[in-house]
Amino acid sequence: MVPAHDTPSTEPAPEPQWAVIGVGLLVMLFLGLSALRVGENATFPAVLIGIAAGVSLYKASFGFTGGWRLAVEEQRTRRFRAQLALILLVCVISFPLLEHGSHIGLSTGGFVFPFGISAAIGAFLFGIGMRMAGGCGSGTLFTLGGGSMRMLVTLGSFVAGSVVATAHLPLWRELPALPAFSLVSAFGAGWALFLTALTLGVVALIAIGIEKHRYGELETSDTHAPQQTGVWSPERGAMALALTCIATFMFLGRPWGITSGFSLWGAKVLHAVGIPVENWPYWEDRMAAVHAPLFADTTSLMNLGIMGGALMAAGHAGRFRPTLNLSQTDLMLAAAGGMFMGYGARLAYGCNIGAYIGGITSGSLHGWLWLVCALTGFWVVSRASTFVYGRRVGCDEATSNPR
Repeated sequence: MVPAHDTPSTEPAPEPQWAVIGVGLLVMLFLGLSALRVGENATFPAVLIGIAAGVSLYKASFGFTGGWRLAVEEQRTRRFRAQLALILLVCVISFPLLEHGSHIGLSTGGFVFPFGISAAIGAFLFGIGMRMAGGCGSGTLFTLGGGSMRMLVTLGSFVAGSVVATAHLPLWRELPALPAFSLVSAFGAGWALFLTALTLGVVALIAIGIEKHRYGELETSDTHAPQQTGVWSPERGAMALALTCIATFMFLGRPWGITSGFSLWGAKVLHAVGIPVENWPYWEDRMAAVHAPLFADTTSLMNLGIMGGALMAAGHAGRFRPTLNLSQTDLMLAAAGGMFMGYGARLAYGCNIGAYIGGITSGSLHGWLWLVCALTGFWVVSRASTFVYGRRVGCDEATSNPR
């Protein structure tokens, strides 16, 4: 991906990179065959859904970090409002599925969790990490698949922070928390959808008001998108990712999640080198997953599929150009941001996908509280970097380049 410009590029569109596309196809084939070999009903659909998500994320540069940065720092809210539209589109299907899915033979469950001090701190840390690393859970995966070597550092520290947090989680869970609350269980799917749509609408109107107050009008074209052939609008990306979320509900029986896979990867590594994670309370009932093949875990398959799909999309766009020319500041921000996100995600029941999107589309109060706390952490880092450096530092998925 390339930096965004305010004017259309006059450069000819790059030719597709057929070798990269071929590698992407081999990755997809390998994942698909591995999923089939495991033999679980949901594993192969997880691969297909992950690949579709990777293509959609890359094509639309649909990074949550980029949308938040534009809203917080530039008061351009189109991408943030596209995220709200994504949530509403999913809720239209997910709420009835949660309430009546069993009547049509679908066993569907939501992410409904308590939210207290530990989750608030975790979401705040995650927001800090998003701004430092320039990516989130999904953003780390699709930009890495698209060729960002910076995100390889972020992913490694993300995994490390996530598994370290599992060692401390019992202590964090002793802190006070609000009980789990589901709008769907409390009011039914219809009223839950009405209340969620109303809240999303109010947030969207506030965002519109802020942008109009600064610029006098709303942004009508996505000048922050990469200038390349075939790029999708934020709205098209929201629709495509809504289908990803809905397919996950229907075929996997749960919302889309990402970071539990990172914790599992870290636990597998620690177990392989002799560290007794089986003695950690978090893993006592999860050791079957640690011992099982990686391709038996649907979250891991979706994560790998996202990277493979993004690799294919980058090759098709002719934009797969990995570089190791990273400054020390880039590496430090990527590593620290990944660690904050990994640790915070475990405390807060997930990332922007599992906790924010997955929580709200499950009708859970914790999804909204996660958003507030994570946005606060994001804003703090944005303000602090301006104070320290006189400018905002970092990057986001729309550019994949330092700012």
